[in-house]
Amino acid sequence: MASIQDVSAEELAKLFHDYQQALAPDFDCSGDRLPAYSWARTPQNERKLKIAAARLALLELASITPPESNRERYFAKPGEADWGC
Repeated sequence: MASIQDVSAEELAKLFHDYQQALAPDFDCSGDRLPAYSWARTPQNERKLKIAAARLALLELASITPPESNRERYFAKPGEADWGC
């Protein structure tokens, strides 16, 4: 599985666009409110907007620190263990 660092903003924006187009009819968002066109036919200014939004989302996701894993919670780091002998 790819990490957030491996995903480009362009890839994320294109995927989001494709999924949005595919799901729009299920949420009654088709017709005049959401024109249906492929990523390749998306106007350049709209593509740039989606890529910029995706870039900001990726930066925010990358800045979130992952929760402490169980291993880190229960085991001492090398050199920090107290040996009770």
